[in-house]
Amino acid sequence: MALKQFYATGKRKTAVARVWMREGSGEFIVNKRNFEDYFQQDTAKQLITRPLDITGTRGKFNFLVNVRGGGVTGQAGAVKHGIAKALVEYDESLKQSLKRAGMLTRDARIKERKKYGQPGARKRYQYSKR
Repeated sequence: MALKQFYATGKRKTAVARVWMREGSGEFIVNKRNFEDYFQQDTAKQLITRPLDITGTRGKFNFLVNVRGGGVTGQAGAVKHGIAKALVEYDESLKQSLKRAGMLTRDARIKERKKYGQPGARKRYQYSKR
């Protein structure tokens, strides 16, 4: 029997997480490191496990995650998004509860580009009347 595996890509800002989900004991590996070692902030850990808590599937799956780009919070958001999408691929009936909690929405906020003739994206050089 082939091992059933589910894949999803999660994104937030410039961070991209590739998530592979298999049925198992709750093992969590991020970039070939333990989940606890990679994400050391408690807020990041809570954010990532939130889709599992909402659906009541904590400890039922093993996750293998490759994440790159962005900072710690952006990567945590990308992993959360990927896990939520993988759970929907596993069971379509979980989609409604995840969508209601805002887990399936891609956070598309990115840094605004710098414009020419000014020092930043929104900042302007000081205006001198005289």
